[in-house]
Amino acid sequence: MKDKVEFRKLREFGELIGDTFLFMKQNFKPLMKSFFALTGIFIVGGIISSMLAQLQLVGIAQAAGTIYDDSPRNMIYNVGFTYFLSMVFVLLTYTSMYVSILSFIALYIEKGNIAPTVDEVWAYFKYYFFRMMGSGVLLVIFFMLCFILCIVPGIYVYPALTIFAPIMILENGSFTHSFDRSFKLLKEKWWITAAVILVINLIFYAFSTMVQLPAIIIMMVGAFTQGERTITNVYAVISSISQQISYIFMIIPIICSSLIYFNLVERKENLGLFQRMDSLGQSPETDQTIQEEY
Repeated sequence: MKDKVEFRKLREFGELIGDTFLFMKQNFKPLMKSFFALTGIFIVGGIISSMLAQLQLVGIAQAAGTIYDDSPRNMIYNVGFTYFLSMVFVLLTYTSMYVSILSFIALYIEKGNIAPTVDEVWAYFKYYFFRMMGSGVLLVIFFMLCFILCIVPGIYVYPALTIFAPIMILENGSFTHSFDRSFKLLKEKWWITAAVILVINLIFYAFSTMVQLPAIIIMMVGAFTQGERTITNVYAVISSISQQISYIFMIIPIICSSLIYFNLVERKENLGLFQRMDSLGQSPETDQTIQEEY
């Protein structure tokens, strides 16, 4: 069996992708247990709120004899409260996913590459949750403003925003510290980092599309048949469930973002190398207690 994944080390392009899946494989059960224990309630809330919003919109479209339109603008105009509630659950879900996974990784490293328990992850989770949620809102606003400025600034800042959360949780950094450090770490390593992020996001979207495939098929069937009234209701339910379930695959880019962060830190500061050098020649602690003999 391969050694446990060591986060504090230099990695090349392929290793960043490969070790993401290796870490998931080695820690699948405790990782999923912590993830669903701390994020599951928000996923369920997201399914219910999204389903209510889309079913309400289907009812309005059918009563008016118009075409079903689930665009954000139409959703806000027709089902404002339920759509707003679903957006709140999206924020809560994304925040809880980032905090639970990164807290798991932080404790995994702290315990010497041993998977933590749910209670241990919960202690980190409740400390970082609201800090991460507030920071996430500010980052979304910043990212949207960058995209409004001819799109290019948005593309440029995206890799830095990707490693913002790992810095905040793994370094216990403030918003300003994490924001400033993310850009400093990326200096001269933007292209390779952006390439890794692009590949891992393509993998994420591929898995997400597979989960949402039933809803896509129903939508396509609805476009070429006359039974739109029945199909749109079914589509609204299936779409809401599959979309929320697909969020689970966000675990992949979140883990990869932490590996990217450590890779950038090692290239600039060699903290992991110095730590391993300090440990050379040190024997592991042994049990000093004397066993009684009978």
